[in-house]
Amino acid sequence: MRDVYVIGIGEITFGMLPDDYHILGQKVVRAAIKDAGISWKDIGSAFVGNGTNGLCTGQRVFRDTGMCGKLPIINVESACSAGAMAVHSAYIRVATGLDEVSIGVGTENASLHREAGSAPSPDQTDVEGFLGAVMVAKYALRAQRYMYETGATLEDLAQVTIKNRRHATNNPYAWPKAKGKITVEEVVNSRMIATPLTLNQCCAMTDGAGAVIVASGDAVKKFGISKPVKIKASTVVSGPFSTGPKDECGDDIVKLGSFKAYEDSGIGPEDIDMVECHDAFTISELIYYEAMGFCKKGDGLKMLLDGDVTHGGKVVFSPRGGMLAYGHPMGASGAAQVAQCVRQLRGECNGYQVEGAKTAMTQVTGGGLSGTQHAACTTHILSI
Repeated sequence: MRDVYVIGIGEITFGMLPDDYHILGQKVVRAAIKDAGISWKDIGSAFVGNGTNGLCTGQRVFRDTGMCGKLPIINVESACSAGAMAVHSAYIRVATGLDEVSIGVGTENASLHREAGSAPSPDQTDVEGFLGAVMVAKYALRAQRYMYETGATLEDLAQVTIKNRRHATNNPYAWPKAKGKITVEEVVNSRMIATPLTLNQCCAMTDGAGAVIVASGDAVKKFGISKPVKIKASTVVSGPFSTGPKDECGDDIVKLGSFKAYEDSGIGPEDIDMVECHDAFTISELIYYEAMGFCKKGDGLKMLLDGDVTHGGKVVFSPRGGMLAYGHPMGASGAAQVAQCVRQLRGECNGYQVEGAKTAMTQVTGGGLSGTQHAACTTHILSI
């Protein structure tokens, strides 16, 4: 396995966008190629992550760029993990020597394709989906259990939203509607979605896209890339299946993916400066602090309230603002996480820069499946 580096990224501002997913994908592909300073002809393969927008999504993205028919275009579907898994697939292609350069793209338009007011849920052939276990309901049950076991309050959960929106204040790529100052009262008193999760504790189903170009060490030298970011680890794991009880205050698949990434990279959570996680709901971050090894079981709330997960703390969680300030275009979020971490490691995040950041981690789960806490989880560790 060869060393693999990120040499180009592309992003757009998330929100309810009038352009369909393939137009959004084209914009970030062009932006990533420009950022890398290469030609599209230098790219050997492409992977496109998408969750809900139909068939042949990657071919639609690349058709109007002139690249369709010139390289293999492979579509990746893994629900919320799709964009990160597209980056992982590009990484594998370069690491194994099949290509010198590859691109991973995540793109999604929910507002043009999804009925307003509907909620993502497991497939109707899945027993939990059949019984109506939409994602927010599943996380609400986890939040209730966490509050019962730790004594956390609704006001405590609100602190995750407050932190992440504050982090996003100066981020031009965050959803303008969901960044900046918000009070505990505004979070707690917003419309109840699924007890105890209120509207401002839930990510919105926005539209967006992200692209990441990866390359070998030889390609980095060939193109004279001045600030390559090394991918220290890129892992994909599937959720352990069991019909028995699960610890809903833990997360087995996130723990598996995180510690596999630590093993592959040779570094541990104590070495990580920042994390972009799957903060689709406030409870998610609290559970992931613990599952990813940043604190002991049951200490996630203390870590949050002590300021250990913001600027000046032990590790900055969701410095871009996370899904709570970006929204969550299902297939796009994982690729956008990687792109933002690369931007941080380059020192390009004016107004929300993690001071001295040298290592970054991304984690995004995908899909609901009865008997598992998630169907898949993709994790990256990046460094300079």
